[in-house]
Formats: sequence, structure tokens, C-alpha cells
Amino acid sequence: MNQLSPSTVPAHVAIIMDGNGRWANARGLPRAMGHRKGVEAVREAVRTATECGVSYLTLFAFSSENWSRPQSEVSDLMGLLKTFIRRDLAVLHRQNVRIRIIGDRANLSSDILPLLLEAEDTTRANTGTTLVIAFNYGARDEIARAMQALAADVAAGRLDPSQITPERIGASLDTAGIPDPDLIIRTSGEERLSNFLLWQGAYAELMFIPDFWPDFSRETFLEALSRYAARERRFGGLQTAKTLAVGS
Repeated sequence: MNQLSPSTVPAHVAIIMDGNGRWANARGLPRAMGHRKGVEAVREAVRTATECGVSYLTLFAFSSENWSRPQSEVSDLMGLLKTFIRRDLAVLHRQNVRIRIIGDRANLSSDILPLLLEAEDTTRANTGTTLVIAFNYGARDEIARAMQALAADVAAGRLDPSQITPERIGASLDTAGIPDPDLIIRTSGEERLSNFLLWQGAYAELMFIPDFWPDFSRETFLEALSRYAARERRFGGLQTAKTLAVGS
């Protein structure tokens, strides 16, 4: 693979980490083993993003729909999140990584929310890669909560409906202050967004990778960045003059 140029590295990469359970099933292992192996892939992805100069890395850690999974699996996932924060927070802090949490924080358990807040507070002043963890997150829920807040402002007379612009909506989402993703990657071969960053991903490049998440290596990430660099992003406009064929 060719050396990546800093000018072609996406500022924001978002990843749907899919396939932990299927990775384990294919090996005759409990699903919990797939989730544990997936945490190792998270560490590798963060290291690679930091080394390559990716400014924002968003990971879909736990969706608002995941609560419907068997209680034993949910408990295991919560335990892994706690372990990751307790074990990795100091390392990430030393690496100048800033942590940001997006998702609905209402009604989160008393042993989870303080850990999430601690991770954000501890790393708030860091200036390196921002690791955005989407936890208890669903894009439709995020948009609904933003609309409710804007509607309340309109009802209170603080906001005129004509002032509700795409920019104001974006500023009301959980990702306020975070640039839209340039690249959204999904592992496991599934080709859908599954309620992830629906507003923010309007012009993101999409990449679907057959590997299950536990097999997502540094080399896989670098290959995805290389493929991204070869794409031409037009944001609804025309191709540049140098790429237009004669007679187009």
C-alpha cells in the first residue's frame, strides 16, 4: 500500500463495529469472547487513527436498540465498557486522546454514567485525536431529542421557526462541534447504516468491509484509508474539469 498523504487522510472516520457474535460463532466460542476480542480491535483502531492523523474517530459502541438483546449479553457488554474505561483511560489520556460521548444519557445506570462523565472530564483539555463513543445512541432518537429542544425554544418565544436551519439543527445534535464524518466504515459485510449518524453522514463516503470487527486490524484500517484517498468527493457538485471526459 502506498504511503498515506496527510492531505488525503479523512478528518473524521466513523465505524459501525459489527460482527463480534458471528466471529465467535464461526469459531465455536461464546458470543462474549467475540466482544472481548472486539475490545482489542478498538484499541488497535484508536492507535492507528492517532498515528495517521485522523482528528475524530467515532465508534458505534452500543445502540439504543441493543437493550433488547439477552440480559446476559447486555451485562457482558456493560462490563466490557467499564473495564475499557478503567483500564484504558489513563493510557488514552497519556496519548493526548480526547474522549467524547454521544447518545441519550437519561436513565443510564448509576455505575455507567459516572464512568462516561469521568472519561470526558479527564480528557477534556487534550488536543490529539478525539475518540467519540456512541453509547445508548440511535440517530432517530438523537434527531427527535434535538427537535424537541428546538420546539421548546419556539414555544417559549426564544426562537422563530424561520431560524431553524440545517446549521441550527446540527448544533442541536449530540455531535455539536464535531465535523461530519468523511468516511463511515461498517464491518462484517452488512451494507446498511443501522440508525447511525443519519443526519451527519449525508455526504460521507461509505465503505463496507467483509471482515468481522474482531479481525479489523491496523492493515485493514490503512487499506480503508487508502481506498478513501482514491475517491473523489463532489458533495452534489460536478466533477472537476480535469476529470471530465471530452463531450461530458
